[in-house]
Amino acid sequence: MVDILHRVGTLNPTPEKVYDALTTIDGLAGWWTDDTTGSADVGGTLAFRFPPGGFDMSVVEARPNERVSWQVVDGPEEWIGTTIDWDLRQDGDYTIVLFRHGGWKEPGEFMHHCSTKWGSYLLSLKALVETGTGAPSPRDVRISDWR
Repeated sequence: MVDILHRVGTLNPTPEKVYDALTTIDGLAGWWTDDTTGSADVGGTLAFRFPPGGFDMSVVEARPNERVSWQVVDGPEEWIGTTIDWDLRQDGDYTIVLFRHGGWKEPGEFMHHCSTKWGSYLLSLKALVETGTGAPSPRDVRISDWR
Protein backbone atom coordinates (compact mmCIF):
# COMPACT_ATOMS: atom_id res chain seq x y z
CA MET A 1 0.00 0.00 0.00
CA VAL A 2 1.16 3.52 -0.76
CA ASP A 3 0.15 6.97 0.45
CA ILE A 4 -0.12 10.52 -0.83
CA LEU A 5 1.50 12.86 1.69
CA HIS A 6 1.50 16.67 1.80
CA ARG A 7 2.36 19.39 4.33
CA VAL A 8 1.13 22.98 4.20
CA GLY A 9 1.18 25.83 6.70
CA THR A 10 -1.58 28.40 6.98
CA LEU A 11 -0.80 31.77 8.50
CA ASN A 12 -3.26 32.04 11.37
CA PRO A 13 -2.96 32.05 15.15
CA THR A 14 -4.94 28.85 15.88
CA PRO A 15 -5.98 25.66 14.05
CA GLU A 16 -9.67 26.53 14.53
CA LYS A 17 -10.16 28.08 11.06
CA VAL A 18 -8.57 25.09 9.35
CA TYR A 19 -10.62 22.67 11.44
CA ASP A 20 -13.82 24.55 10.52
CA ALA A 21 -12.86 24.40 6.82
CA LEU A 22 -12.56 20.60 7.16
CA THR A 23 -15.67 19.96 9.27
CA THR A 24 -18.43 22.19 7.89
CA ILE A 25 -20.25 21.98 4.56
CA ASP A 26 -19.61 25.68 3.87
CA GLY A 27 -15.94 25.28 4.75
CA LEU A 28 -15.46 22.24 2.52
CA ALA A 29 -17.34 23.92 -0.34
CA GLY A 30 -15.07 26.93 0.08
CA TRP A 31 -11.88 25.11 -0.93
CA TRP A 32 -12.63 21.65 -2.45
CA THR A 33 -15.86 21.64 -4.48
CA ASP A 34 -18.93 23.84 -4.61
CA ASP A 35 -21.02 20.67 -4.79
CA THR A 36 -20.54 19.41 -1.22
CA THR A 37 -23.40 17.90 0.78
CA GLY A 38 -23.99 15.57 3.70
CA SER A 39 -23.03 15.44 7.35
CA ALA A 40 -19.55 16.28 8.65
CA ASP A 41 -20.33 14.73 12.06
CA VAL A 42 -18.54 11.53 13.10
CA GLY A 43 -20.53 8.67 11.56
CA GLY A 44 -21.94 10.96 8.87
CA THR A 45 -21.28 10.79 5.15
CA LEU A 46 -19.98 13.64 3.02
CA ALA A 47 -20.65 13.72 -0.73
CA PHE A 48 -18.22 15.62 -2.96
CA ARG A 49 -19.13 16.04 -6.65
CA PHE A 50 -16.91 17.26 -9.48
CA PRO A 51 -17.49 17.59 -13.25
CA PRO A 52 -16.04 14.10 -13.98
CA GLY A 53 -17.59 12.35 -10.94
CA GLY A 54 -17.34 12.30 -7.19
CA PHE A 55 -16.56 10.68 -3.85
CA ASP A 56 -18.47 9.78 -0.70
CA MET A 57 -16.58 9.88 2.58
CA SER A 58 -17.58 8.42 5.91
CA VAL A 59 -16.43 10.70 8.74
CA VAL A 60 -14.38 8.46 11.04
CA GLU A 61 -12.83 10.98 13.42
CA ALA A 62 -13.12 14.67 14.24
CA ARG A 63 -11.04 15.90 17.18
CA PRO A 64 -11.52 19.67 17.40
CA ASN A 65 -8.51 21.61 16.13
CA GLU A 66 -6.35 18.43 16.00
CA ARG A 67 -7.46 15.74 13.56
CA VAL A 68 -10.05 14.85 10.95
CA SER A 69 -10.26 11.43 9.30
CA TRP A 70 -12.47 10.10 6.51
CA GLN A 71 -12.83 6.73 4.81
CA VAL A 72 -13.78 6.65 1.13
CA VAL A 73 -16.95 4.57 0.72
CA ASP A 74 -17.86 5.43 -2.88
CA GLY A 75 -16.08 6.83 -5.92
CA PRO A 76 -13.40 5.60 -8.31
CA GLU A 77 -12.27 2.05 -7.62
CA GLU A 78 -8.77 3.23 -6.67
CA TRP A 79 -10.21 5.42 -3.89
CA ILE A 80 -12.68 3.01 -2.26
CA GLY A 81 -11.37 1.85 1.10
CA THR A 82 -8.62 4.48 1.26
CA THR A 83 -8.45 6.93 4.15
CA ILE A 84 -7.93 10.67 4.21
CA ASP A 85 -6.35 12.11 7.35
CA TRP A 86 -5.76 15.70 8.35
CA ASP A 87 -3.51 16.31 11.38
CA LEU A 88 -3.33 19.90 12.62
CA ARG A 89 -0.83 21.54 14.96
CA GLN A 90 0.21 25.05 15.84
CA ASP A 91 3.78 26.14 15.03
CA GLY A 92 4.29 29.82 15.86
CA ASP A 93 2.03 31.91 13.63
CA TYR A 94 1.22 28.92 11.41
CA THR A 95 -1.20 26.05 11.60
CA ILE A 96 0.57 23.07 10.06
CA VAL A 97 -1.63 20.66 8.10
CA LEU A 98 -0.20 17.17 7.64
CA PHE A 99 -2.30 15.51 4.95
CA ARG A 100 -2.36 11.80 4.18
CA HIS A 101 -4.46 9.99 1.57
CA GLY A 102 -3.50 6.47 2.57
CA GLY A 103 -4.05 2.91 1.53
CA TRP A 104 -3.65 3.09 -2.26
CA LYS A 105 -3.07 -0.39 -3.69
CA GLU A 106 -0.46 0.80 -6.18
CA PRO A 107 1.11 4.05 -7.41
CA GLY A 108 -0.54 4.19 -10.82
CA GLU A 109 -0.96 7.18 -13.09
CA PHE A 110 -4.31 8.12 -11.51
CA MET A 111 -2.60 8.32 -8.10
CA HIS A 112 -0.01 10.69 -9.58
CA HIS A 113 -2.84 12.86 -10.90
CA CYS A 114 -4.64 12.80 -7.55
CA SER A 115 -1.47 13.75 -5.68
CA THR A 116 -1.09 16.87 -7.83
CA LYS A 117 -4.78 17.72 -7.43
CA TRP A 118 -4.56 17.29 -3.65
CA GLY A 119 -1.62 19.72 -3.66
CA SER A 120 -3.66 22.29 -5.57
CA TYR A 121 -6.65 21.85 -3.25
CA LEU A 122 -4.43 22.20 -0.17
CA LEU A 123 -3.30 25.55 -1.58
CA SER A 124 -6.99 26.39 -2.04
CA LEU A 125 -7.56 25.49 1.64
CA LYS A 126 -4.62 27.73 2.59
CA ALA A 127 -6.08 30.61 0.54
CA LEU A 128 -9.53 30.15 2.09
CA VAL A 129 -8.16 30.23 5.63
CA GLU A 130 -5.80 33.15 5.02
CA THR A 131 -7.90 35.35 2.71
CA GLY A 132 -11.47 34.08 2.93
CA THR A 133 -11.47 32.94 -0.72
CA GLY A 134 -10.45 29.49 -1.96
CA ALA A 135 -10.43 27.98 -5.45
CA PRO A 136 -12.83 25.02 -5.22
CA SER A 137 -14.08 23.02 -8.19
CA PRO A 138 -15.16 24.11 -10.74
CA ARG A 139 -12.83 27.13 -10.32
CA ASP A 140 -9.80 24.98 -9.46
CA VAL A 141 -6.61 24.62 -11.49
CA ARG A 142 -7.17 22.20 -14.37
CA ILE A 143 -4.07 20.01 -14.68
CA SER A 144 -5.11 17.45 -17.33
CA ASP A 145 -7.98 15.86 -19.19
CA TRP A 146 -9.01 14.25 -15.85
CA ARG A 147 -9.51 17.84 -14.52
